[in-house]
Amino acid sequence: MKVMSWNRALLFSSILFYVCIQQQFWAGSSISKNKAMVEQLQRYGIIQSKKVAEAMESVDRALFAPDGSLAYEDSPMPIGFNATISAPHMHATCLQLLENNLQPGMHALDVGSGTGYLTACFAHLVGPQGRAIGVDHIPELVEMSIKNVEKSAAGPLLKDGSLALHVGDGREGWPEFAPYDAIHVGAAAPEIPKPLIDQLKPGGRLVIPVGNTFQELKVVDKNEDGSVKVCTETSVRYVPLTSREAQLRGY
Repeated sequence: MKVMSWNRALLFSSILFYVCIQQQFWAGSSISKNKAMVEQLQRYGIIQSKKVAEAMESVDRALFAPDGSLAYEDSPMPIGFNATISAPHMHATCLQLLENNLQPGMHALDVGSGTGYLTACFAHLVGPQGRAIGVDHIPELVEMSIKNVEKSAAGPLLKDGSLALHVGDGREGWPEFAPYDAIHVGAAAPEIPKPLIDQLKPGGRLVIPVGNTFQELKVVDKNEDGSVKVCTETSVRYVPLTSREAQLRGY
């Protein structure tokens, strides 16, 4: 009886954990405009700064979501190749965590850039004097992301070269424009990749989901002496950060 009770408790805890990390702040077609989505995120206290709100208002999520989808629903969506675009509340959370490292003129790296949405938000924040680099190892996604960005308010930044999207293994970062003030990873790594820490500027910040079955959003701050401080922000659920071959096989 004691074993059965413990098993039931474990099952309940697992279900509760799954529900919590899959939380939606709204669902369905109740939100039909990008501005209304941003206002909803502000209402729930997820967006707390004017700059993050302006970036998400400027970059219309519908241009980066799958055709025919409920683009403003607070839910991750499959984009093909066993990848997803994160829910709006997760994009807003990561932008808030990185806001101080996305000032005009700074360098930002988006690993697992997918449809290009968050890279475009980064570009809006760092501006034409900065650099926003997106890296994904699926060529078709990079091609799609470039087309998405071209249709968006970030299009001119792509044209002038301050925003760029590349095919590559994001676990190795993108050394060409390192060191970075901000690095975001859009898939869960079993551990924090060392090349990303190496490419983080002193004073810079890395936001990355870490774990397998149980995942946590980690915030990594690099001190001026090169040491790092790692904190846990919240429990999350992301697709795995893995090789191209493993991703295409379905991990």
